[in-house]
Amino acid sequence: MRDTDDELTISEFGRRAGLSHKALRLYDVSGLLAPARVEANGYRLYSERQLERARRISVMRQLDMPLATITEVLAGTDDEGLIRLDRWWAAEQATNEARKATLEYLRDRLLRPSSPGLPPRAVLTREVPETKIATIRADADQQSLIGVIISSTMEIRAHLVQHGADLSGGSWVIYHGAVTPESEATVEVCVPFTGLVDPAGPIAIRVEPAQTEAYCTITKDECSYPRIMLAYDLVVDWVRRTGVRTAGAPREVYHPNFPTADGSEFAVDIAQPIIATA
Repeated sequence: MRDTDDELTISEFGRRAGLSHKALRLYDVSGLLAPARVEANGYRLYSERQLERARRISVMRQLDMPLATITEVLAGTDDEGLIRLDRWWAAEQATNEARKATLEYLRDRLLRPSSPGLPPRAVLTREVPETKIATIRADADQQSLIGVIISSTMEIRAHLVQHGADLSGGSWVIYHGAVTPESEATVEVCVPFTGLVDPAGPIAIRVEPAQTEAYCTITKDECSYPRIMLAYDLVVDWVRRTGVRTAGAPREVYHPNFPTADGSEFAVDIAQPIIATA
């Protein structure tokens, strides 16, 4: 015999959870919050035991958290949910900081239209040894890019630390296509390490071959879009001017000091693998 003492109508449940009928129907369709029971006439009934989950969803939606991320936060234990929540929030903060830097760039261009936008910078070359890396590939546009980089880097580092790897510092992002405000492309977030670690979930383990790179170094402030594109232009122009051939996708190499660096500190390399000349 069914116990219906704690059943709530969709109206009562929505009022107590802080969710509208429309939202509850959306969460039902998406699998995020299904009713406890649906009557033959389609009438939805919820359980009081679902209120805590519903309230958590309501709060996360107030933070503009995507449904896919909410699903991840609620998928496991509270401890696992807390980790996912902190990663998402760190990515959101980084995205907001990047938007602020973009605004400052635009203001500067409007105030000083004749300024170069990026001080002159030398393009150098270096030899990069073979390196074992843990990576996550994801598709991103310009709006979601910072969040993808931050959350993926945190996920990779947590996995490596959990399995006793030695992190050599720094990380980089390989761009396998053009990321723009209007279109997505695949990016690969890479963290170098030493030790024995197996792949897990979206995290792959591979060896990055030794290579020669042309690169220029920029400050943390200069890493924001669209100012960073001026640094890419410097490297591309150098490659064309010298006539060397490229040997792979361009990348942004984040120095170990990047997370704590001041905006004026040099903390990122814009690098292009090239074929070394004899």
